[in-house]
This record gives sequence, structure tokens and C-alpha cells, in this order.
Amino acid sequence: MDPADLGRKIRAALEPRSLGRWPTPVEPAPALARHAGGREVWIKREDRSSAVYGGNKVRNLEFLLSGLSAGDAVLTVGGWGSTHCLAAARHARALGAHAVIAQFPQGSSECAVATAAATLRAASACFRARSWAGFPVAWISAWTAAGRLGPRRSIPGGGATAAGVVGHVLAVLELAVQLPTAPDRIVTPLGSGGTAAGILLGCGVLGWRTRVVAVRVAPRLVARGTRVNRLARAARVLIESQGIALPESARSATLAVVDGVGRGYGWPTPEGERARGWAREAGFETDSTYGGKALAMLAQGSGAGEGRTVFWHTYAAPEAG
Repeated sequence: MDPADLGRKIRAALEPRSLGRWPTPVEPAPALARHAGGREVWIKREDRSSAVYGGNKVRNLEFLLSGLSAGDAVLTVGGWGSTHCLAAARHARALGAHAVIAQFPQGSSECAVATAAATLRAASACFRARSWAGFPVAWISAWTAAGRLGPRRSIPGGGATAAGVVGHVLAVLELAVQLPTAPDRIVTPLGSGGTAAGILLGCGVLGWRTRVVAVRVAPRLVARGTRVNRLARAARVLIESQGIALPESARSATLAVVDGVGRGYGWPTPEGERARGWAREAGFETDSTYGGKALAMLAQGSGAGEGRTVFWHTYAAPEAG
């Protein structure tokens, strides 16, 4: 199977919106090797996915904002420092649409504070609940406000839908062209599950015996292996419904969910903050909520024969494209 040809067929069949700059780069990171037990480490630079606002969520939004018209109102939810909310707001605005956000409380860090402030600036309206008990009111307020602005386009938290997952399958097909051989391990944050699901399905389609290490950074109710597998199956069904046959993924890629959440979603951990220092040594920046916690796992959970690790760099700084 030609990965590039399969990617073109998927795009032609599902017609996503063009929001990103593809492929995102893959870079060697020798400075991270000593933290990864001497393994070869590469970074998939999803932070460079768009000039409007980068990060992994651009891949979801290409599919979820397909057909959006100027004047429409994009309605979505997330934590008050959610990169998904910021990505949805920035890209909706760039397309001439409105973005209305309902947000629930999350832990605090410098990264979350900056992301929350940028979301307020980008959204047409943002309703923040002070507690989980107040979130239904925030949601109803956002729903009402969106209806007043224009036709609603609702997107679930994190953009974790079958269509959104397909965007991350395309990322793995890119990776197959960029690396000389399959990676032994891919490490990614696990929040709403769409990115991990796309990576898992993409590796399976390629027949890679890659271990996908999904580092849980959100509550177990959302960030869990069963959800990742369900999303991967739904994305497979969606692709095959377009007449595109995908190879079976049995006995190839495997999923390992590891706990990196610490005190809770959005709260920094000592391990994650140390790992952010590793990132700076390697020449890139990551955050406390997602990337730092995932990067910390480079030094853990080694498996026999795992020589090449890819770190899935999902975060874009609020001020960056």
C-alpha cells in the first residue's frame, strides 16, 4: 500500500476543509535520547500545522468545519484552558464564522492561563462555569447565544468524532513517508481520545507493530482505552463507507494507556515540568496540561526492542500559528 496514495484517496472522498500546512515536519531529537533510555527519538511537529493556530486540533477541524459558511456559529465545549476551544475559535473566525464556547473548570498553569486568555479574544462569546454544577447553565447560555449569531455548527469537546479521527490517520500516513522504517513506539497525550485513535488506526492500516503510548492527562471517564478503540473503529467504518478498503489491523499496532494526569486535568506535575525542560534543551516548547506530561513518559514503560520513539507534539503556543 502506498501511504501517500491512500491519503489522497481519503481526502478526495471526505473533502475536508483546507486549514493546515501538510505534512507537518518530523525532526530528530538527539537531545532527548538520554531521557528515553538511549532510544532514537523523533518529534512529529503538529505545532507547525497552521499559520492561523497550530497544534493537533487543526486535523480534526479540517473535517468538522467542512462546509462551514461565513456567518455560521461554531459551538463547542472544553476546559477553560482548552487548546481545542482556542483552535476552534481561531479557525472559525478566519473563515468568517462565529465561535461560541462553553467551558468547565480545570487546573491552573501558566500555559492554561495564556490559552484561556487567547480564547476569550478569539471567540465571539465565551461562557465559563465557575464549578461543574454551573456548567449546564454555561452550556445553555452558549447554545442560546450561538443561535442568535447564525446557523449553529456543534462540535463535541476535543473534536473527538469519527470524522475528526480521520485527520490523525492522515498524519500517520504522512509519517510513513517521512521515516525510513516504522517507529517502535509513538508517545502522545490522551485527552478526548481522537488523536490517539487516529494514530492507532493509522499504524494498524500500515501494518506497523508500533506501540501507541497514550498518556492520560484528563479524567478517566473521558481519557480511556475503550474510548480510543471505539473512535478508531468508527473512523475505520467511515473511511470504508466511502469505498476505500483498509487492511485489517489485527496483531499489528497496540495501545498502552498510562496515567500521567497527576492532581487533575490542567494541573502541572513535577515530572511534566521537568520534561518541559527537556523540550527546551531539544529546541521546542511544550505545555503543562498535555505535552509535558506526555513527554515525561519517554523515560518510562520501555519495551523490548523499542529502538525508535516518535513524540507526538500536539501543542501550539497561544500566540503561535
